[in-house]
This record gives sequence, C-alpha cells and structure tokens, in this order.
Amino acid sequence: MNLKDYIRSIQDYPKKGILFRDITTLIKNKDAFAETINQIVERSKNYDFNKIAAIESRGFVFASAVSYILKKPFIMLRKKNKLPAEVHSIDFELEYGTATIEVHKDSIEKNDSVLIIDDLIATGGTAEAAAKLIEMSDGKVAAFIFVINLFDLDGCQLLKKKGYKVENLIEFPGH
Repeated sequence: MNLKDYIRSIQDYPKKGILFRDITTLIKNKDAFAETINQIVERSKNYDFNKIAAIESRGFVFASAVSYILKKPFIMLRKKNKLPAEVHSIDFELEYGTATIEVHKDSIEKNDSVLIIDDLIATGGTAEAAAKLIEMSDGKVAAFIFVINLFDLDGCQLLKKKGYKVENLIEFPGH
C-alpha cells in the first residue's frame, strides 16, 4: 500500500504560500490507517524506550494507537494552558508563527526513554521543542517517528544534526 495516495494536499492553508499535507484522508480509510500504525509499530522496534509522547493534536491520533498496541504509557505534549497540573513549558518558532507546548512535570521521570511520534515534520521547530520538553523532565529522546517528512524544509536534518534518531514513513516536498 502506498500511503502517499491517502494524503490530500491543500494549497494556501493555513496561510498563503503553505501547501498543507492533510492526514484526515489517510485516517478516515481504515486500511490506510491500520497500515500506518503497523509501520510505526514495526519501526519502533528499532529503539529502546519505555514511554511514547506525541505532539498536539494530530500526533495523538497515531501515538495513542501505537501506545495501546505496545502497552506503553502515552504522554501528551499539549498547547499552552491545556494541562491542569504543573508543567514544563517551551516557546518555539513555527514556519508560520510562534507557539508554546507543555508537558506535565510528573509525566516523565529521570532516565525515561521516550519515543516521540507526530504526523508531520516540516522545519523541525515543534519537534525540537518536544525533545527539549522531554529533556527538561530528565528524560531522553529514544527517537522520532513521523508519518510525513517535508524533505525540502530540512526538519529531519535539523534533528539529526542535534544527535536525534529520526524516521519517517513517507516524504513530500514542502512547497
């Protein structure tokens, strides 16, 4: 199955000049969604980790299913002011603005090894912020697995240069 066939491209979303890669067409197809989860589970076997984290919100779709299959705890990395207890917080740049993500301080313990799953990597700002949150919490990043890599925006390269292990299932140009 070619997962690329299930990704819809939307021009000028969320703003002019952005070509948005929409995963809703993949997740609404039961076979494509199952294949995506199976591929992530298979790739995760290359890493030693005891927790899975995902970035709000589309990353939750994939990571929660993988967490269930692998019977690993799932940690939500959420937008600012969405978590009720004490948090670690980090601000970062997006390709189309700025944002903040947070994690509960008690989600990650010293020496936890965390696999981070997300739907897409573009410039890598959000993923790098996620890694910093894990590290602020005294955990370490086992690896990143993305469904889509926008290869010409160099996010995977940014993470690899910082010493992180990175995998993706499919690739598209970002523009």
